[in-house]
Amino acid sequence: MRAVIQRVSSARVEVDGVVSGAIDGGILVLLGVAAGDGVADVTWLLDKIINLRIFPDREGKMNLSLVDSGGALLAVSQFTLLADCRKGRRPGFSRAATAELARELYQLFVDKARAAGVVTATGVFQADMQVHLVNDGPVTMLLDSNKEF
Repeated sequence: MRAVIQRVSSARVEVDGVVSGAIDGGILVLLGVAAGDGVADVTWLLDKIINLRIFPDREGKMNLSLVDSGGALLAVSQFTLLADCRKGRRPGFSRAATAELARELYQLFVDKARAAGVVTATGVFQADMQVHLVNDGPVTMLLDSNKEF
């Protein structure tokens, strides 16, 4: 699983001009599911995201997690994160999971976030979405459950 996470002061996602999910502050997660991903990837990635210390403490240092700060999470499915752009000019998507697996693991990610007590909003799986955000910092990070950095 691959995720682009952004610390935001606000974010929302719209489908056909209708807001499907919005948060006032927290983390926007653009989430891509790879072929071969499973429950362990969901568990690892969610734990990393909600416990990553990227929010400022009273001294302004990034020392608090999403859980510590009481922020919310906006999860947006985005299979294009699995694009292979190494050859040619057209991205290849053979690394992306099937729609069925991606939907299942995306929903599991959302369900586990909510079960962990994190207020969680979502986009609409496989929809054409417009994502609006105010990146706070800016703080943007790439996480991948299958890759060591």
